[in-house]
Amino acid sequence: MGSAKKTAKRKTRKASRTNSTGTRRKSVREKPIEKILVANRGEIACRVIKTARALGIKTVAVYSDSDHDAVHVEMADESVHIGPSPANQSYLVIEKIVEAALETGADAVHPGYGFLSENEAFSKALKKAGIRFIGPNVEAIRVMGDKIESKKFAAKAKVNSVPGYLGSIKSTSDALKIAQDIGYPVMIKASAGGGGKGMRIAYSDKDVSQGFESAMSEARSSFGDDRVFIEKYIEEPRHIEIQVLGDKYGNVIYLGERECSIQRRNQKVIEEAPSPFVDKSMRAAMGKQAVALAKAVSYESAGTVEFIVDKDKNFYFLEMNTRLQVEHPVTELVTGLDIVEQMIRVAEGHPLKMKQSDVKIRGWAIESRIYAEDPKRNFLPSIGRLVYYRPPAEISESSRKIRNDTGVEEGSEISLYYDPMIAKLCTYGATRLEAIDLMAEALDQFDIEGINHNIAFLTTVMRQKRFRSGRLTTNYIPEEFPDGFTGAELSLVDRERLAAVAAFVHAYQTWRAKQISGQLASRQPTAKGDWVVQMGEWMQSIGLEWKDDSCHATIRNGGKEKLLRVISNWRPGQRLFLGEINGEAVTVQIRFRANSLIFIHKGAELVVTVRPPFVADLSKLMPKKDLGERS
Repeated sequence: MGSAKKTAKRKTRKASRTNSTGTRRKSVREKPIEKILVANRGEIACRVIKTARALGIKTVAVYSDSDHDAVHVEMADESVHIGPSPANQSYLVIEKIVEAALETGADAVHPGYGFLSENEAFSKALKKAGIRFIGPNVEAIRVMGDKIESKKFAAKAKVNSVPGYLGSIKSTSDALKIAQDIGYPVMIKASAGGGGKGMRIAYSDKDVSQGFESAMSEARSSFGDDRVFIEKYIEEPRHIEIQVLGDKYGNVIYLGERECSIQRRNQKVIEEAPSPFVDKSMRAAMGKQAVALAKAVSYESAGTVEFIVDKDKNFYFLEMNTRLQVEHPVTELVTGLDIVEQMIRVAEGHPLKMKQSDVKIRGWAIESRIYAEDPKRNFLPSIGRLVYYRPPAEISESSRKIRNDTGVEEGSEISLYYDPMIAKLCTYGATRLEAIDLMAEALDQFDIEGINHNIAFLTTVMRQKRFRSGRLTTNYIPEEFPDGFTGAELSLVDRERLAAVAAFVHAYQTWRAKQISGQLASRQPTAKGDWVVQMGEWMQSIGLEWKDDSCHATIRNGGKEKLLRVISNWRPGQRLFLGEINGEAVTVQIRFRANSLIFIHKGAELVVTVRPPFVADLSKLMPKKDLGERS
């Protein structure tokens, strides 16, 4: 599936590089990669294919039954079916991936993230088959893939570690003694864990007694490994990670940090680079330790060292992810580097082109993960078909960027078999607030129908004072939404602006209807009019008049008037209203119903009606229908 593309010829040459310790490594002959099999799906498969295509490298996609017409399959030069929809029968079957690579002549495999990306056996199987793994060496995967072993290794490399007991714990009585020695609160964690599974917080002996056995049981069922360890639980914690990049010559650099504290159920939701909490000296200290750990395992390729950081800026090693991170785009936006390209170059044997002093952090980037889930129901996953899918237009300017990494299109199905992420929306600005404001604007324009999604929640966070001030912790969501997310609240100013938009839209629809019926009409609405706009129980009297190619909406409240000048190129039928009100940009998504409109704005969804004043007065007299009454 997919037509073959011409591969740009790339020269083979010898390279020799002095590593960071001053030892000159033996020259190696670089063999260009000609074809990459992407052992993944969705947005990360599309992401890898884009860079490979830019480098003139052919690509192979693999797919399960439910992904037979997925975007990544269409994008690749070739594709191979690898089995049924469940991941453990397709994307997680090492033999099928290796066989697909051999069958298509792929000389390298990029694993993306998740699935087999940090699987030691997979890396070994590829090596045995003579296929390059675009990632680190097997030993680095093995050591860093085990939370207990990785912490022991970090301690030897003099990397700050959270106080705790690094050995596996066999009994509840041992767990109690260890917890008491460390001091409460403590965290019980599965050694082979991830995604919050096999994890418990204990504030007392009772919590340890109850949590230890359940953590072991969950770890056993989730990972086939019931080993757990205990460490100090950091209160008011931040999750901050350092992106590292190494080559085969012992050179390792760090590309700054990412703030990943906004999480739900220990899964990241919003990430940014740099962190609003990290200063220059702290960045250098964290980077130095991350590089030391990477060098200790002879790390090559891209990797991430994750830290937990307390309120006093003390940082402690959590784990090292020996793969490309989901949130890598924010680092790319502030450094100008293509991390996937760097991984491919390293796999080919190229030394790093840059030194640490060459790495510059410019501007600010935010990433919002768009999930198919229902925030109003504790973020439960939502499955189904994308009936309508229109992301915001991408922008690539020097000081302003919008980037949308996705693996879906209109008509795609969100399956129950895989992670429900739809897209990663990223924005870049010269400052943090500029990046946040652009993200809020972009989220307002992201139009999805067919499944539930978390855009309203993300939009709400972007406008919260606490988030905008940078006061973040991993407890942000439960602290800010203790009763769950119930929807966004709009200010009076927002509602008045929406009333002006509603009157503008209604006037244009009326004008268009006159044209269709054959009545004489001008090139745009001209007549004056008085209307009442209703949103739920809230009603607003408004006067409308067109002057100088703009709509003048007069808000009337108790004898007082406020003029709102609306300028927009919106025309009937368009689902997205883009315009200005008194010089400020306003974005509203519109859904058309028989006798009303649905407005989506700043995370709020409102049913809007526009009526003449006398009709609005009569509607107040209408009896409210009993919800239990039959219609």
